[in-house]
Amino acid sequence: MVTAIVLIHAATDSIPETAQAIADIDGVSEVYSCAGDVDLVAVLRVSSHERLADVIPGRIGKVPGVLDTVTHIAFRSYSSADTESAFDIGIDDD
Repeated sequence: MVTAIVLIHAATDSIPETAQAIADIDGVSEVYSCAGDVDLVAVLRVSSHERLADVIPGRIGKVPGVLDTVTHIAFRSYSSADTESAFDIGIDDD
C-alpha cells in the first residue's frame, strides 16, 4: 500500500465542490479543507506508485477548481492509533 499526501491549491469560490469531487475519486481516503499555504489536503492510499500516476495527474489534476498540486509520498507511519488498529482483532477489553 502506498500512502501519499497531496497538497492542493484550489479556486477559492469552488473549494467545497472541488473537495467533494476529489473525495469521490477511488484511492482518495480523506480530503481536508485547511487554512495556510494550501486550500485542500488529500490523503491517498493506493496499491502502487503507478496508480498514483493515474490518480493525481489523471484524476485530481483534472477536477474543476484544482489549480496546482504538490505530492508527498509517505514511507512509514508513526501513529500509535494506526499501529494499534493494525493489530486489533476485534476483541473489546470491557
